[in-house]
Amino acid sequence: MCELLGMSANVPTDICFSFTGFLHRGGGTGPHRDGWGIAFYEAGGYRDFRDPHPSVDSPIARLIRDYPIKSHIVISHIRQANVGQVRLTNTHPFTREMWGQPWCYAHNGQLEGWEALPLSFYRPVGGTDSEHAFCWLMGELRRAFPEPPADRRRLWSLLHRLCERLRGLGVFNLLLADGEYLYTYCTTKLAHITRRAPFGQASLSDAELAVNFAEHTTPDDVVSVIATEPLTDNEDWVRMEPGELLVWRDGEIRGRYKT
Repeated sequence: MCELLGMSANVPTDICFSFTGFLHRGGGTGPHRDGWGIAFYEAGGYRDFRDPHPSVDSPIARLIRDYPIKSHIVISHIRQANVGQVRLTNTHPFTREMWGQPWCYAHNGQLEGWEALPLSFYRPVGGTDSEHAFCWLMGELRRAFPEPPADRRRLWSLLHRLCERLRGLGVFNLLLADGEYLYTYCTTKLAHITRRAPFGQASLSDAELAVNFAEHTTPDDVVSVIATEPLTDNEDWVRMEPGELLVWRDGEIRGRYKT
């Protein structure tokens, strides 16, 4: 299985600390050696980095670890290939445009019968079940909402129903973002933590690194991190329930949908 990492924050925040532990799981403390990627939503822009090589050995991953890119939303993925060759086109996260915005997606799990999902507006570039499911998901959202709905809760409710359908095909843990909201959906494993004042110290499980967040934050900062497995060993992470969709904005949960 692959692993996921996401972040939602109310101020531009770097993910260097969490990413340091996460990249060690890509061939170091974990078996996910088949590529990695990370995407950042910044003020007025979007950029991503992808590499089909293990993140623990990747010079690009080390650059991201040491380069504090400030972002409100981050999505990252390390891959253990099940469907599709190990190559750049099959490396998450994937991106598609809708309503003039880049939508970013990463998936953990394996689906059965995914080839039968009918595609409309979007087509995959690679050969994974993950990207095919993404194209189907985006096509269904665009079919239902050619323009952004005035009430975003209609979109969120539909997204939950679509995720439930994909869950019926197997394991479907999701990170999805549109630049304003981060969506997280759980079939088996996703956990989250929200850090706010009073901030304390955190230590990584996969690397010898600790940080005192009180030295790097203001009392108004809110930063939430989502991961397949908790990244720190001295904090209380909350595990999502199977079939649960959480909608994040500015580090806070804005919507919650359950089976």
